[in-house]
Amino acid sequence: MYTSARTHLFTIRDLLRFAVSRFNEARLHFGHGNASAWDEAAYLTLHTLKLPLDNLDPFLDARLTPSEIDAVLTQIEARVVSRKPAAYLTGEAWLGPYRFYVDERVIVPRSFIAELLPHALDNWIEYPELVHRALDLCTGSGCLAILMAEHYPDAEVDAVDLSPDALAVAAINVDEYGLQERVRLLESDLFAAVEGECYDLIVSNPPYVDAPSVAALPDEYLHEPELALGSGEDGLDATRLILENASRFLNPMGVLVVEIGHNREVLEPQYPELAFTWLETNSGDGFVFLVTREELVEAGY
Repeated sequence: MYTSARTHLFTIRDLLRFAVSRFNEARLHFGHGNASAWDEAAYLTLHTLKLPLDNLDPFLDARLTPSEIDAVLTQIEARVVSRKPAAYLTGEAWLGPYRFYVDERVIVPRSFIAELLPHALDNWIEYPELVHRALDLCTGSGCLAILMAEHYPDAEVDAVDLSPDALAVAAINVDEYGLQERVRLLESDLFAAVEGECYDLIVSNPPYVDAPSVAALPDEYLHEPELALGSGEDGLDATRLILENASRFLNPMGVLVVEIGHNREVLEPQYPELAFTWLETNSGDGFVFLVTREELVEAGY
């Protein structure tokens, strides 16, 4: 089919139709930055042709050279056959306007915290210039550490991860944004390497997939590091460790922000004494919580 397509498809519109048909036929899963077969097809096509990712319409009926058609079809076939997320095929992932290098050493960035950092935390951190120290736990590609450094221009950011492979990817992104002097990368099991340090803001997008869900993950997720997905039977092993230790690493009036996926109904009964603030995201208010140092201390943590 792909050989025939190389001689019968001529325009970007042709390639998009072909890609959507193949993606739907293969029952691909889309959860790594694109929401549908159309979005994925458009992204892979535009990226391969070095066209603007946000401006498809002017190019839809452009006729392509044989080498361009071959390049796009190669990516479409790779997506179907390998079932790798598109980000691993292109070597990049986007959080809003921010581009990050990624490969299979790190989870594909897709954190709700990224959308919250620009404005949603301002009710709790009214003056960004007062954030002098920040910590990103389970940094992966370094994306949230970089976003914190961008949003809090006076902050020094520590970014920790248990995986040295992930930190190697994070270093590429830190270098790309010229933040080597402000973002410090540390190999650490959560707080282990920052003992004695204190921060004004701690964020984390830790592993939070429960065991039954890990066992049922679509093939696309199996290309991601297993370490970055599951966290015990209920998915909350890492979250509990963060909650129960964070107050020692927060300055007075410091804030902890953690993403936990669909685990709100599991987490809240375990900590009835904690007043979680659930932050509103584009997908609802059950995915990211905020607690202050004072709330943690009052609850005995």
